[in-house]
Amino acid sequence: MLNTLSAVDAARKIRDGELASVDLVKDCLRRIEETDGQLKAWVDLKPDYALAQAEEMDQIRRSGRPVGALHGVPVGLKDIVDTKDLPTQRGTPIFAGRQPDADAAIVERLREEGAVILGKTATTELAFVHACETRNPHNPDHTPGGSSSGSAAAVAAFQVPLAIGTQTNGSVIRPASFCGIYGFKPTSGVISRRGLLQTSKTLDQVGVFGRTPEDIALLCDVIGSYDPSDPLSYARPRPKNLDGFNKDVPIEPNFVWFDLPFNDRVTSDAMEGLSDVVHALGGQVTKLESPVAFNELIDVQATIHRYEICHHLEEVFSQNWDAISPTLQPIVEQGRTISDAQYEDALQIMGSAKTFFAEFFNDFDAVIAPSATGEAPLFGPTTGDPIFCTIWTLCGLPTLNLPLLVGENGLPIGVQLIGAAEEDDRLFRTASWMLKALQPDAA
Repeated sequence: MLNTLSAVDAARKIRDGELASVDLVKDCLRRIEETDGQLKAWVDLKPDYALAQAEEMDQIRRSGRPVGALHGVPVGLKDIVDTKDLPTQRGTPIFAGRQPDADAAIVERLREEGAVILGKTATTELAFVHACETRNPHNPDHTPGGSSSGSAAAVAAFQVPLAIGTQTNGSVIRPASFCGIYGFKPTSGVISRRGLLQTSKTLDQVGVFGRTPEDIALLCDVIGSYDPSDPLSYARPRPKNLDGFNKDVPIEPNFVWFDLPFNDRVTSDAMEGLSDVVHALGGQVTKLESPVAFNELIDVQATIHRYEICHHLEEVFSQNWDAISPTLQPIVEQGRTISDAQYEDALQIMGSAKTFFAEFFNDFDAVIAPSATGEAPLFGPTTGDPIFCTIWTLCGLPTLNLPLLVGENGLPIGVQLIGAAEEDDRLFRTASWMLKALQPDAA
């Protein structure tokens, strides 16, 4: 079935005239119609709109005009990404029917490279803690993770080959782990955040989902660009991730496994699988005690995130308090108590942590860590513990979920790789080597 094609294969077939984008989009829409009644991954889907884009891409190819890197390939967008021709409702009735005037920067990049915007995927309330209705495609009694819930579930259910998410704490890597797909959050500043809901000017980062590492590498390459309107965006060349994945390592990479202060939160089956991975890599893995400073970085992230969301969305909270969930209300109330001095102290500690990692990766290629505490928990008001993403997100490091393990209940468990800032291509190269080392028969 066409909906099971990888994005890389689909783009190649469309470019070569072996596949029509219209047929691919129709098959994705068929799959959504069959499965989304239970899954609830999409909040805005207009088949005629998607098919019109696909037909335009097919006409462009037939005419002999230039085609893009994702020409005719459908992509799902988390419903905090502004689109001028689809609503962006941010996971809350407060913004029901909200219609932006302009596309977000990443939507501009997708259109430039010929992608088809299939529709909007479900997000948790204001891309934070309170769950939406999306279910895990492996077992609907379980959460898909959040806040990029619909994006992860839609890719895992073969409804769309690619989807966009965002991560302020663990909102790409954790749902990728729970749904058994590849997820990638690049270095902070690689991808513009213009036109996205801002919950934390310091911590908000864009990420991607796909079913192969090549797919997420390509998608990140397509949407990464400098944007002077985004204060975190940098005017330097960006890593070429797909090239990185396809390159051989010059020498066997060196990994680190940290004895993190919260490793006791990992379930026994997840820790057993992670230990097997570390053992299989043998002498390439160094085990280290966590620096003492790691203990305070969890609170540092929470201080920055809660302080900033209260400042960015204070008008939304104050004018619509009764429409805010009981899950989010106490977090907002706590955030309002954080002083300017506490916030500035947290920013300073974050800066010191970034300096530590800049030096650390001179000696190591990647950190191996859990992507989450284990299998996806049962569906409920929240979407799981993000703690194993917190430090790396705080420091803006590139992080990658590898769907390598299965838990005792048959649900996926991911392995997380973390690399050096602005060396995302090196992280993909390291991941490629690791996948071949662990799965030689699949290489």
